[in-house]
Amino acid sequence: MGSTTMGSLVSNIKLSSVVPATATGENKVRELTGMDLAMKLHYIQGVYFFRHEAVHGLTTNSLKEPMFTLLDLYSTAAGRIRRSETGRLFIKCNDSGVRIVEAECDKTVDEFFSMNDHSFPRGLAHNQALGPDLAFSPLVLIQFTRFKCGGISVGLSWAHVLGDAFSASAFLNMWGQILSGQKPPKCLPRRNPGRNIQLPISKEWSPEKSTSIKKVEPVGDSWLTANNCKMETKYFHVSANQLEHLVSKIRAVDQADKISHFEVISAIIWKCLAEIMEDSEPRIVTICAKHSHEREDEYAANSMVLSTVEADFSVARADISAVVGLIAEKRVDENGITEELLKNENGDADYVAYGANLTFVNLEEANIYGLELNGHRPFFSNYTINGVGDEGVVMVLPGPPNGKGEGAGGDGALTVTMVLPENQPALLKNKLERDWNIVI
Repeated sequence: MGSTTMGSLVSNIKLSSVVPATATGENKVRELTGMDLAMKLHYIQGVYFFRHEAVHGLTTNSLKEPMFTLLDLYSTAAGRIRRSETGRLFIKCNDSGVRIVEAECDKTVDEFFSMNDHSFPRGLAHNQALGPDLAFSPLVLIQFTRFKCGGISVGLSWAHVLGDAFSASAFLNMWGQILSGQKPPKCLPRRNPGRNIQLPISKEWSPEKSTSIKKVEPVGDSWLTANNCKMETKYFHVSANQLEHLVSKIRAVDQADKISHFEVISAIIWKCLAEIMEDSEPRIVTICAKHSHEREDEYAANSMVLSTVEADFSVARADISAVVGLIAEKRVDENGITEELLKNENGDADYVAYGANLTFVNLEEANIYGLELNGHRPFFSNYTINGVGDEGVVMVLPGPPNGKGEGAGGDGALTVTMVLPENQPALLKNKLERDWNIVI
């Protein structure tokens, strides 16, 4: 089932807004960092699925009520994009609010999943793009879709200029905590400025040497870039047993003791795509990973680390252990270069980060099963990124819990969500099943 079919299952759409409970000061703004500007054309989408017992007695109003308090903590999420007199972009915390979307689906949750071919369910999270009236475009949309069986999905659309996927999931988790009656903190801690100290930039550095982001044609005030090819979004699961088998197989070849599941999955997919693409195989990839000191309860920010990895050999013909070693040991941090490149930009130049190269995003530690409704956690949750460049992105996330129980991300399984050029996912699926026994 494609996204168009999914979208057609959703009806009776209603829109409303929620604003902070307390008025924010007139002069409160958030200046955008270079990393924020690098992410301005990207959007994060998350969807959480709950069965009927999780929302028993919860009306739409009772779901919306905690958001007034939530937005006191996340005043930037309720703000709007503005330009200063110099043209520099910033977020004005003007209490314009987040958009609430109410919808209905005439299928049960189980019927919905039985129709799904592992495409991301876009009809359940608003397809967001800021502009052309930036001053009136909400940065966050939350969609509640009620199913025929009484179950519900919570869809999040989050402008990446606000913060990364860790920030987005923490935002919803905090909403769930307030909904359950927990007293929220008075404020969220800010990032330690010392964590943002960058390595010195070489005198030989030039914008052309930045490979983790790519300049695109200016989009003006419509923050959406066009692809040169049609992109397809698919996901699959890898069980804990499959992961351990893959890791032990690679270790047995000649690999260090500590290999992360993210590095293994990334290396396998990189090698498979290199074999599929043959002479045009990607020799440079981008790794996007959590900063080692990042905390979930911090103020929303784009604090993930962008690194590049370059192969001086054919990845398609290389032993998998060499590809894993490359990802684990040869990353070049480009956050400093990105900040230097964009620190004097006023936002008129436009870039993409995800898909500038084939991009692997490590969200293994993202707490995407931390949202609770009536004490129940989602039986399935997934995230994707919109606005991805032509080279594509692969996201590695926690997998679903066992069986029908509500768990905190399952038994070590992973969900891999891909946004790749059309037809690549089908070819990748065949190779993963044939060469790696990963049945999708």
